[in-house]
Amino acid sequence: MESFALAYMGGIVGAVLMDITEMLAARAGLTSGVSVALVGRWALGLLQGQITHTDIARSPARRGEVRAGWVFHLLIGGGGVALGYAALLQMGGWTLPTHRLWGGIVFGAATSFLPWLLLLPAFGWGWFGRKGPRGSNALLASTVSHLPYGLGLGVVMALGASL
Repeated sequence: MESFALAYMGGIVGAVLMDITEMLAARAGLTSGVSVALVGRWALGLLQGQITHTDIARSPARRGEVRAGWVFHLLIGGGGVALGYAALLQMGGWTLPTHRLWGGIVFGAATSFLPWLLLLPAFGWGWFGRKGPRGSNALLASTVSHLPYGLGLGVVMALGASL
């Protein structure tokens, strides 16, 4: 149970690191085209049974989409996905702090597949975001942002294991 609580907290820390990285990457010209408002628009659409969009950027804005995007990102994307990491650690019997740290980084890189194969196609941007907004580089941007997610997750899990 403790490992799952640590993973959830680590996922939220990782999500915050991810957001900081995305902000810095956008300033450097590397962006996936995904904004928190679009994530919120998609999440609110899910609540009404709309799973996919032709192009989410052209779908009508929804009231509260920015707030919904942050909630979805931090609770589901940040903490919830991290519970899968805790389960993998338990199944693998990985208990050492170094296992948890490096495993977190690898797990973070693996979570790049979530936007590539789920979120971006649901946005109407195709597999790996190949039909995304002009100038976006979803493949690279997702990887760059998911590595700090895994780092945050791994650090919290490693610190928790060493206490």
